[in-house]
Amino acid sequence: MRIEPRPLPATLPFLGDLPPLLTRLYAARGVQSQAELDKSLARLIPFQQLKGIEAAVDLLVTALDERQRILIVGDFDADGATASTVGLLGLRLLGAAHVDYLVPNRFEYGYGLTPEIVEVALTREPHLLITVDNGISSVEGVAAAKAAGLKVLVTDHHLPGQELPAADAIVNPNQPGCAFPSKALAGVGVIFYVLMALRARLRSLGRYANQAQPNIGDLLDLVALGSVADVVPLDANNRILVHQGLERIRAGRARPGIKAILDVAKREASRITSTDLGFILGPRLNAAGRLDDMSLGIECLLTADPELARDMAVQLDDLNKDRKSIEQGMQREALAQLKDLPVESMPFGLCLFDPDWHQGVIGILASRMKDRYHRPTIAFADAGDGMLKGSGRSVQGFHIRDALSVVAAQHPDLMGKYGGHAMAAGLSLPQENFPLFAEAFDAEVRRQLREEDLTGRLLTDGALAMTEFNLELARALRDAGPWGQHFPEPLFHGVFQLLEKRIVGERHLKVVLKSECGSVKIDGIAFGIDPQAWANARVDWVELAYKLDLNEFRGKESVQLMIAHIEPR
Repeated sequence: MRIEPRPLPATLPFLGDLPPLLTRLYAARGVQSQAELDKSLARLIPFQQLKGIEAAVDLLVTALDERQRILIVGDFDADGATASTVGLLGLRLLGAAHVDYLVPNRFEYGYGLTPEIVEVALTREPHLLITVDNGISSVEGVAAAKAAGLKVLVTDHHLPGQELPAADAIVNPNQPGCAFPSKALAGVGVIFYVLMALRARLRSLGRYANQAQPNIGDLLDLVALGSVADVVPLDANNRILVHQGLERIRAGRARPGIKAILDVAKREASRITSTDLGFILGPRLNAAGRLDDMSLGIECLLTADPELARDMAVQLDDLNKDRKSIEQGMQREALAQLKDLPVESMPFGLCLFDPDWHQGVIGILASRMKDRYHRPTIAFADAGDGMLKGSGRSVQGFHIRDALSVVAAQHPDLMGKYGGHAMAAGLSLPQENFPLFAEAFDAEVRRQLREEDLTGRLLTDGALAMTEFNLELARALRDAGPWGQHFPEPLFHGVFQLLEKRIVGERHLKVVLKSECGSVKIDGIAFGIDPQAWANARVDWVELAYKLDLNEFRGKESVQLMIAHIEPR
């Protein structure tokens, strides 16, 4: 693992009366002006800049006025679940008389608005279909809905294909011709923007002349959760949405379902961070879509009954435990496939398959193997009827969706459908084609990457002085976020004397440290280490990459290092 300093601009921007460390941290993350640090809702990019937003609002106003039946078709991940919930609750707030949702079961119908899902939707007798977090690639599904006489509004954030669906309106910042400056909105962010535009239109029509307008800002806890869980880049606009949602959760104003999931996970809502959204709430919500039916997650978010929310949160927690168990077994099997392979003989692009692997967990497996071996990885599972389903994760500098396009062009009959973006992709192929695909994928990775690109790299923000290991700085760093994708939490590095160490749980290392030039003892914890490598090792000094964190025990706060990388020095 290479530890390298995070690049800084030649000249640091003026960001107001900030401590020099915070100015440096923000500058290293691309912040160029003080205005980018304003996290008030007034700083959101205006909805008017979204292409298709007026046509979308026209459809919705007509649906409200004519009391039409509206059906939201979502996706089976946390972004899709929160987007479905925001759409349903928001439209009810704004006066929709009949609004319901439908989420395809990933194992029966696959992804998006397919013609098969349209058939299911027609049994609900809707007038208007609204896709959330999907639809931009659903050319056949939208055509089927239109042929059945339905109006269709597509709201999505994924990259479009060669052909756009013939929907009545499309709202997607990534569609051709859309001038919306932030292309990083999650699916839940897009539907939230549609609701903002609809409320503005209703206000202009005088609907709130004699009453207070609905506060759709109360849905921002869901927007924050979906945005972080979908790992979209936290640009200035998304940081506003996430910050505002976090503030509502911390103030006790979250949906009962979010409160219940946090309670079951033994997390205090008043102290929640964006990291908790991604690592505590997101996985429990995603577990429903991975192993069972995302409707459980959506119902948990929708309910206003705290007791019912608690019951469903327990079910989600149990599903997440099952997912972890399945994932750990798959990891062991994947490692067994690679254990006898010398590093110099390992493919640049890893393709892994086992007939017993779970379709809903292969994306996590690919991510774990990518992190371990630092190379693009695709994990496959049996999808039935002689077909395999693959889920891939990539490394910086390798656009995995574009790589699949190259493979498809060179071998036209090798794959079925595929899609995705730079860092993640999905595909299907006949099982008999797996060996040839693995060879073709490896060849494309070798064409683009060099040996040195396949070594892990950690970018850090330098070393902290001994005087900076304090509660005030730890709190300041927590509050300086929200941190997330493309706006990473500050990571520091240094050499420390190792005073004490012990294994806790199965794979966690608790340590007591002292810096090279200080006498203060500091606690630290490293998760997911190799216990055999550390249990009996005699180590006096270690090199760390770490985050400065707050630890609370029995009501007392202390500084703790969250160790991202540790090695003997």
